[in-house]
Amino acid sequence: MQFLTIPTQPIEGQKPGTSGLRKKTKVFMGRHYLENFVQAIFDAIGGAEGKTFVLGGDGRYFNDRAAQVILRMAAANGAKKVIVGKGAILSTPAASHLIRLNRTDGGIIMSASHNPGGPDEDFGVKFNMPNGGPAPEAVTDAIFAQTKAISHYRIAETTDVDLMKISDQTIGNMTVCVVDPVSDYATLMESLFDFTKMRALFAGGFRMRFDAMCAVTGPYAKEILENRLGAPSGTVTHATPLPDFGGMHPDPNPTWAHELMDEMMGPDAPDFGAASDGDGDRNMVVGRGIYVSPSDSLAVLAANAHLAPGYRAGLKGVARSMPTSAAADRVAEALGIGCYETPTGWKFFGNLLDAGRATLCGEESFGTGSDHVREKDGLWAVLLWLNILAERKETVQEILSTHWRKFGRNYYSRHDYEALPVAQAEGIMGALRARLADLPGLAVEGLKIASADDFAYKDPVDGSLSKGQGIRIAFDGGSRFVLRLSGTGTEGATIRLYLERFVAGPEGLDTEVQAALQPMIDATEILAGIKAASGRMGPDVVT
Repeated sequence: MQFLTIPTQPIEGQKPGTSGLRKKTKVFMGRHYLENFVQAIFDAIGGAEGKTFVLGGDGRYFNDRAAQVILRMAAANGAKKVIVGKGAILSTPAASHLIRLNRTDGGIIMSASHNPGGPDEDFGVKFNMPNGGPAPEAVTDAIFAQTKAISHYRIAETTDVDLMKISDQTIGNMTVCVVDPVSDYATLMESLFDFTKMRALFAGGFRMRFDAMCAVTGPYAKEILENRLGAPSGTVTHATPLPDFGGMHPDPNPTWAHELMDEMMGPDAPDFGAASDGDGDRNMVVGRGIYVSPSDSLAVLAANAHLAPGYRAGLKGVARSMPTSAAADRVAEALGIGCYETPTGWKFFGNLLDAGRATLCGEESFGTGSDHVREKDGLWAVLLWLNILAERKETVQEILSTHWRKFGRNYYSRHDYEALPVAQAEGIMGALRARLADLPGLAVEGLKIASADDFAYKDPVDGSLSKGQGIRIAFDGGSRFVLRLSGTGTEGATIRLYLERFVAGPEGLDTEVQAALQPMIDATEILAGIKAASGRMGPDVVT
């Protein structure tokens, strides 16, 4: 075996964002591209010498080959050990747990999250810190700086490691520890939730459907729901992870998880439905005949978390991303705990969780989690819902109705305008941003604007300031809309429009969502002119 130093040069476009570096798969497969980025990660964190890492991914196309390259590079850079999931498979929350459980120096996760997979689709690589969470901006900036200065990378010349065999193997002096990707995570879930009551729920005839979308949570859901909790075989559908996700778009929302939605809205719907995404960190929850928005889900989980053993002592606080509805705020106020509004990106929750200021966190983009790991966790959220259902012995509809009568309802929806030309998307945002100071007091479609700003966040733990996180237009009475550019795609730009209307109740709590939001939709178009400027008839995705 030889450790080689390969001359290279910087490659354009290797700037990682909040979710790491995402590009088309063929870009990562190009000459030196993956190797340059991995070497930049090792250099940016002070080298790999003597360190231990976790490695795994969501099984998308190129996942297996990329894992072998990363292992050989870790060995050549002097790493002591790499813990890797069997088949190079690990859900993102499971990887976070392994980092924390084994107190490693971080981990490399191969995923493009909810983006499609395949030779012509997307791939991604990100580094997670020793706390199990995504790298903060200072680290991603350092990685980017290294990609611009790189002159060589190190790699071992050796045969592939057998990643299908659970065992300890070696590359030179580095140990490769291949582990069951599911077992440690499943054990963690048993420590948080009342599996006895959940088993009794299924034994009593409770029916559920979990759509794994041919992605990474299939094996996790099969083991926990069907094997440990006794749900009938077939409860988990699309359970086998496939390199192209079976042609599915593994994003758990009503548009892409339409098969689940059709079943849950049909005449023989199960009691409960859920779906997760490509790497297992997102979730969608559906009751018989009713869809639960991520914002409502966070609020309901916060109000009922004490019913699960892992949260019986109560919550330290609740944190939500700025575009997420304010539904959780009123729960936090009623519980007498802190509530934090952060920019989008799970890394912003990390400081709050590490400092013990928050226990539950949520994003409107179908991400929910707690302080058990430092990533959002789709299956965890589903299990907490199951625990609540088992304790309260009510339907999802009944739980939501009771919640809205007590706290009021935040009608909420996200409208995505995808793959817009970058200049066009930036022009729409820029034109509205230039008018913000003149908007307060203006009446639009019968709605009076109370405030308008470009959200800035000062971290209450470390004092860091993040500016330009999204445009907020708030109206009298608690309604608002938010506009922001998304960085999760690989083509063009996506404008995400978040619409929120608060109804205190009891009248008006059962209006259809888009109908309830129509005044907000009309006001937004007058103020921002997205359809007029883009030529689009409407959003590409409505959730």
